[in-house]
Amino acid sequence: MIDLVSHPVITEKSCRLIETNQYTFDVDPRLTKPQIKKVFENLFQVSVIAVNTHLPPVKKKRLGRQMGYKTRYKRVIITIKSSEKIPIFGQS
Repeated sequence: MIDLVSHPVITEKSCRLIETNQYTFDVDPRLTKPQIKKVFENLFQVSVIAVNTHLPPVKKKRLGRQMGYKTRYKRVIITIKSSEKIPIFGQS
């Protein structure tokens, strides 16, 4: 289950959203919204209110003469109850 969640996204916008109990993660692109909700509820023991997803465009990557693409991922914004927190970077 932990393999499905790649890592938390730390940007200015995602740090602002943490104050409103919205957390941003990169997950496996094959997951659907109900599956993402179950994964986060089981993994962090929180009540998920909403799941917003989007697939960012794929970027090109050069390796010598060969052109390729970076791996595909899905970005997820999870909204949880106001009384709950997801511990990121040792927060309580």
